[in-house]
Amino acid sequence: MSLMVIDRRQFIVGSSLSMASALWPLPASDAFAADQKTLLIAACRRADGGFSLLVLTPDGEIIRSIPLNGRGHDVALYRPTGDVVAFARRPGRFALAFNLQNATAPTVFTPPSDRHFYGHGTFSLDGRLLFATENDFDNARGLIGIYDASDKFARIGEFESHGLGPHDMLLLEDGKTLVVANGGIETHPESGRTKLNVTTMKPSLCFIDAATGDLMTRHTLPQDNHQLSIRHLTANQNGDVWFGGQWEGRRNAAPGLVGTAGVDKPLSLLDGAQDVSAQLRVYIGSVALSGDGRWLAASAPRAGKIVYFDINSPGTWRQTQIKDASGIAALKDTGFVVSSGDGLLCHAGAETGLEKTHAVNGIAFDNHVRVFA
Repeated sequence: MSLMVIDRRQFIVGSSLSMASALWPLPASDAFAADQKTLLIAACRRADGGFSLLVLTPDGEIIRSIPLNGRGHDVALYRPTGDVVAFARRPGRFALAFNLQNATAPTVFTPPSDRHFYGHGTFSLDGRLLFATENDFDNARGLIGIYDASDKFARIGEFESHGLGPHDMLLLEDGKTLVVANGGIETHPESGRTKLNVTTMKPSLCFIDAATGDLMTRHTLPQDNHQLSIRHLTANQNGDVWFGGQWEGRRNAAPGLVGTAGVDKPLSLLDGAQDVSAQLRVYIGSVALSGDGRWLAASAPRAGKIVYFDINSPGTWRQTQIKDASGIAALKDTGFVVSSGDGLLCHAGAETGLEKTHAVNGIAFDNHVRVFA
């Protein structure tokens, strides 16, 4: 299917949305010299019940806090320039763009009135375009919205996600291929977060031409596993993709929750993953690949665990206990940073276990954390 370009006058942006932005006091020098340090970006709930997006150091020092008018989810990050876009949690309708290297006010933008965000997105290779997973909820269609990063993120087009309920999305290292995790679940804002088709859901992992929207490959699960919603993604430089899922069926029938695929590589669940599904309460919150490419880390916030799968040794896995831990990202060659609903930033690894913990007082981290290094 070819790219559908939309005149921005053809839809209502929703101008009633307003969002205040505020800055925490900044250090006197190099407050946003992001190329000189490692920074973390994560959404959170504040002690007063409001929501913010935080920029922090790995030891929990808050560099910047930007209030949000609703719950945030994940961010898209364009590393060459330090541009960041934070997305509302489904079925939220706001996104917020800012730059890590300056303190200018954020840009707020929204999807058309008959769409909502799914909480994830990614930049094009040159940083000019932003792709966002969206729901055409009245027609039960998954879409990828296209926004012009050089023009205050005006929406300039869309194409199908080739599935229902698109959630996480990556651009592979080739700069040409988008990978979309279609969770397979139908929702509608009038029903809140209720899942409307659990018995008939059809999740898929789709590889899509970023230039045209054409479907390159669609991977699906066997019928026995059709209730495994494919949700979150990570990939290596070779184009190998790993995913984490959330099981919507009977717990005692749960398959493995993590798997892998490629454009020309069939989808398969990792060896040994089914052995720990029940322990993980059949729910993966985030996935990340270690810097050395050996360990796939998966968070299981309902079970209070981080599980590490050795991708070079099928069936080998290790775990770390961290209560309500969901956000996870590679921090070094073999280590990860983990964020929790208790406001903790933990440094952990498959080979080292829990190394150190930093408490960020007065906040509860949301689902994801990203590293800018």
